[in-house]
Amino acid sequence: MSEPRRRLAVVTGGSTGIGRACVNALASAGWNVAFSYFRSPAEAEQTAASARVAGADVLALRCDVGVKAEVDEFYEQVDLWHGAPDLLVNNAGIQTWASLLELEEASWDRVIRTNLKGCFLNTQTAARRMVAAGKGGAVVNIGSGCNKLAFPKLVDYTASKGGIEQLTKVAAVELGPHGIRVNCVAPGAIEIERTQAEAGDYAATWSAITPMRRVGRPDDVAALVLYLASPAAAFISGQTVWVDGGVFSQANWPYERNTS
Repeated sequence: MSEPRRRLAVVTGGSTGIGRACVNALASAGWNVAFSYFRSPAEAEQTAASARVAGADVLALRCDVGVKAEVDEFYEQVDLWHGAPDLLVNNAGIQTWASLLELEEASWDRVIRTNLKGCFLNTQTAARRMVAAGKGGAVVNIGSGCNKLAFPKLVDYTASKGGIEQLTKVAAVELGPHGIRVNCVAPGAIEIERTQAEAGDYAATWSAITPMRRVGRPDDVAALVLYLASPAAAFISGQTVWVDGGVFSQANWPYERNTS
């Protein structure tokens, strides 16, 4: 008896951080994985090598997710490699720090192009292949606490992540008749290479205000991605699910503050 076919997942921005955790988690759960990266070929190869240890076929390709021609080429290579994807994880994203009054147009364009346009282009391109293959599928978009709250000096990032949440809902409605589910995972404070640079002690800074009294890990996010990609989530679509230890559920309560 032949072994069951490994399903195929695509992860954008898969070489580091949450993307890398998703690549490794999916490989360990029995998926083959193709992932894109932009500036880190050495880290991409390290991620691919670690995922292959789990027995998965892994393909790492450089791709600027905000450029249609590069996205088209990426999926053409994936098609030749293992056919249409069963899952897309839209993880690729960048962040800039500037107030509304100081933000440069070029920074706004770069963040929106990468985060929001990149999510759109990959969703559209992957979904077209899923529809043509006639086997349904799932899309998981990585959002942010910015989906819910206004973060200072992150106007472009916040706009992009809010847009991703609404794109998730529209895509879920339009793709549902094709058997494709679309959901958004919204992380809270997750300690990765990028966020460590935000504070002298990122983990301690965010743990103090998080109800669960710890900072999140990339694996916390990857675990939810796995669930939303699984048959256990077969009737879940159009939703945003928070992985934040409760930090964005609490009110700004002025009467008492317990950080013990």
